[in-house]
Amino acid sequence: MKYLRSARIFFFLSLLLMACLPPKRHIKVYLIGDSTMCEYPASRAPLTGWGMPFSLFFDSTVTVDNRARGGRSTRTFISENRWQPIADSLQEGDYVFIQFGHNDGAKGERYKARYTPVPDYKNNLIKFITETRTKKAIPVLITPVARRNFDADGNIKESHTEYSAAVREVGKTNNVPVIDLDARSCALLQEIGPVYSKMLFMQLDSLEHPNYPNGLDDNTHFNEYGARRMAELVLAEIRAQNLELAERIIQVPEKNNRVYKHQSVALTRYSPLSSRCWAKAKYSGTTSKPRYLRPSSWLTTATCPEPRNGSSTTSPGSLL
Repeated sequence: MKYLRSARIFFFLSLLLMACLPPKRHIKVYLIGDSTMCEYPASRAPLTGWGMPFSLFFDSTVTVDNRARGGRSTRTFISENRWQPIADSLQEGDYVFIQFGHNDGAKGERYKARYTPVPDYKNNLIKFITETRTKKAIPVLITPVARRNFDADGNIKESHTEYSAAVREVGKTNNVPVIDLDARSCALLQEIGPVYSKMLFMQLDSLEHPNYPNGLDDNTHFNEYGARRMAELVLAEIRAQNLELAERIIQVPEKNNRVYKHQSVALTRYSPLSSRCWAKAKYSGTTSKPRYLRPSSWLTTATCPEPRNGSSTTSPGSLL
């Protein structure tokens, strides 16, 4: 009886303490970057920036404001006056997630207006950091996400060596959290392999999707599934680095389906299959795929062979 009485007292004191705690302050998470992160209209589906699914993983205390724009480098994002309105709007406790590099490193004649030398790139990152901190907001640097680029031996090739190194250096020097999406996405693509990694990108046969009747061969931009996988890598790093934002990530049971509002497409939150098995379902014919069928339909219907070498069939998304 004494133990039961003590337990009841502890329970009611816990409830009282929880009732006295102030509610979480509403914050904004700004995303600034390029086409791999930005939002797209339904008319360009299944093209999806990873910032689109990313915005749906947080509770009601978080608003994700995706200001990323295709074709922008750090330099043009500033020169086109895209950064200043964000800096002016920042409130204490807000976050700014910064991912550039794809266009900063574009040296070709066609892209010379975007090109930003590494020293200028670093200075622009420091500008974002300094002006974010001036408003008592929190900057987070992200290395540029990898392209699907394999050598003849099936090894993923580094796409952003100088710029990713610059992000890490600026982060270390300025004590800013760095999410190494370049390294994490390279590791994911290497695990999946040169053939099956196509399933994450805008790789479409002719007539496979009504928005792209001539097909598409794009190894930089993601489809819905690829964008979600990249978003999950970022979310996993938010938790691994113990950012306060991690407390606001929605707790979703495994295998729970969610609807992605931007295209009203039901996607499996956690696939019971690995990416390798999921991709194998399409390429080896273990399940049929009618025209225009969304990738989510294959995730839970494919028959996957037993994992080799003791590997797990749980999606890396379950790390969240």
